[in-house]
Amino acid sequence: MVSNLAGGRPPRQASESGAQLGALEAYAAQAHGYLSAGGEQLTQLAGLLRPLVLESWLRSVRGGVDPTDVIDGRGLRGADLERYRDAHPIAALMPLIDKLLVQDASQAGLIVTVADQFGRVLSVHGHPEQVAAAAEIGVREGDDLSERRIGTNAVGLVVRTGRATWIHGPEHFLHRMHQITGAAAPVHEPDGRLIGVLMIAGGMRVAKPEILALVKAAATAAEMDLVLRAMRAGHGTPAPANRDDTEPARLGLDVLGLGQPQLSIAGERVSLSQRHAEILLLLTEHPEGLGADHLALLLDDTDLDNGTIRAAMSRLRSVIGASVVGSRPYRLRVHVATDVEALRAALDSGDIESALRLYAGPVLPRSSAPGICDIRDELRVRLRTAVLAAPDVAVLRRWTSCAEGRDDAAAWAAYRATIDRDSPLYAQIEAKIRVLDRRIGADATQMQRFGS
Repeated sequence: MVSNLAGGRPPRQASESGAQLGALEAYAAQAHGYLSAGGEQLTQLAGLLRPLVLESWLRSVRGGVDPTDVIDGRGLRGADLERYRDAHPIAALMPLIDKLLVQDASQAGLIVTVADQFGRVLSVHGHPEQVAAAAEIGVREGDDLSERRIGTNAVGLVVRTGRATWIHGPEHFLHRMHQITGAAAPVHEPDGRLIGVLMIAGGMRVAKPEILALVKAAATAAEMDLVLRAMRAGHGTPAPANRDDTEPARLGLDVLGLGQPQLSIAGERVSLSQRHAEILLLLTEHPEGLGADHLALLLDDTDLDNGTIRAAMSRLRSVIGASVVGSRPYRLRVHVATDVEALRAALDSGDIESALRLYAGPVLPRSSAPGICDIRDELRVRLRTAVLAAPDVAVLRRWTSCAEGRDDAAAWAAYRATIDRDSPLYAQIEAKIRVLDRRIGADATQMQRFGS
């Protein structure tokens, strides 16, 4: 039954990503060998596992979780589970979750797991064979998937970190879960408290960005539904949380376009300095954390010293809350939703029109920080490539009318190919292309003159 869930073949035999996943299996198998050896051998894990997974494994070891643990009868069952599930706030979201996630995942041979804020499984959805296969490895209704109980897994990590993540096969701490991959995302109350976790699980197909983007999009939609319900109930917009609380408010970061970088704290918008926006964005891009030296290089590849970094981090904490950023390495303790993340999710799902709507402009266009420049270039290239690959007249019209695509000769040529030759618009596009051709020719001549 487990082979049904895993797709019936090991990752090594799959095409394209199979080699990478096969290598991951080999590394994780070696890591488990070091774990079994214990003692000083544990230090060897650092070179084999992702930092996020390594930290979770070490917590699992310290917590006394046995990687060879077998399924037992513990868990919430029968009428007790039904009462708990029906009374849980996430029950009201199930029609939406079913529509956005369960139906498509089930048709694809995957399962959807809905858990509470502690990692307790409320329900498992999918084809009966896949649901039964998941139950055989311990993903059952009423089971506790917290990291404390079963070690490293996607649901447990989301509960602990508050951030979306995926765990592939042998990255799971328990041996019995090595043939499943899970992509999970948190669902929060309007006041920022965790209410539950959504997970898509299956074989190696789940270890793809678009699957994680799908579950994150469903979780975001569920959160928005909770906000609307609160507003209809007359509760209004939740008040910002105390920035010194141990449970920080939900944070959002907007860095696309020419405007001032903006931070939202439980709905309250605050302008950020360029440096603070750079640091916060870099930390969202590196959930595993950044050492002071690494962060300094991403901000300035010349002479930024650690003292300057510490001072900048201290000022940033005064803005977003002392509990939001951890140290050694610097890392975010809560999820910060960014417009960069939303843009990537739209691109991952193939929704180019939404991506163009989200793209208000380059990432922090005034920044010269090397790490920011890399993000800016990556996003622009991805978006442009997606636009040119989609011969959609509306998409091409939008791209060529924005600052980034206004002088994009290839995009204008693609746009012309979608227009009827007898249309007045065709002549306008043709004229624009001739202007660009003359400009490119003039630029080439100028460069030859300087080079001679």
